[in-house]
Amino acid sequence: MAEHGLPALFTLFIWWFSTGIILYLDGLRRETFRWTMLGASALLFAALIGLHMVAWDVTMRGAYLGFFCALLIWAWVEMAFLTGMVTGPRRIACPEGARGWVRLRAAVAAILWHELAIVAGLVAIAAVSWGAPNQFGLWTFLAFWIMRLSAKLNVFLGVRNLAESFLPEHLRYMESFFRRRRMNALFPLSVLAGIIACVLLARAAMAGHASPHEAVGYSLLATLVALGLIEHIFMVMPVPADALWRWGLASRKGRPAPSHVT
Repeated sequence: MAEHGLPALFTLFIWWFSTGIILYLDGLRRETFRWTMLGASALLFAALIGLHMVAWDVTMRGAYLGFFCALLIWAWVEMAFLTGMVTGPRRIACPEGARGWVRLRAAVAAILWHELAIVAGLVAIAAVSWGAPNQFGLWTFLAFWIMRLSAKLNVFLGVRNLAESFLPEHLRYMESFFRRRRMNALFPLSVLAGIIACVLLARAAMAGHASPHEAVGYSLLATLVALGLIEHIFMVMPVPADALWRWGLASRKGRPAPSHVT
């Protein structure tokens, strides 16, 4: 239980709670964003220092702390995007009627700085933990990135549930890059890849030769990937996922209803 069940419960809670906090803060008035990002930046630097300090810690505590520090760094990336401070050079809607490469280029321009910030975060994490045995922070950040990139591509190509209610008012132009469809060709591959990754990580966690550090670390990662897989499944279900974070979306009361996206 200590090596598998507790990490799963910890990941489930921290994923749900941190997502709600981010949604709540990014739904507040824009004049609060400066203080939000100052606080998030302080946590970012603390997390990088923390990752360096636990990089040689191969206990269960090291696995938890590496995972948590990586989550704080990812939270900065999400906050920077949802506040509108780190998005891309394009800050207007997709050209009406754009298709193919024109639409793709416009979409990339809308999130380019955000993607580069993720790369910078990955490089920073690799630098502070270079050559150390505890790499669960790096793998956690990679898992977040891959799952988020898959979600972005699927929303761009078209899914039933676009989760547009998660976008704050100042990012509503991002909806123009979404497409509502029952399914797209990438989605089954995304789900299959998620299932394979989850199974492999779970097997690594439960392997007889796994140390307590590895059992906890791989259990954290397996649960995180499973939650990402559930998020993907919600994309094609008739039930929106925002019901899980109504308390986080409470700061956006009074915003107009999302427009229909084709």
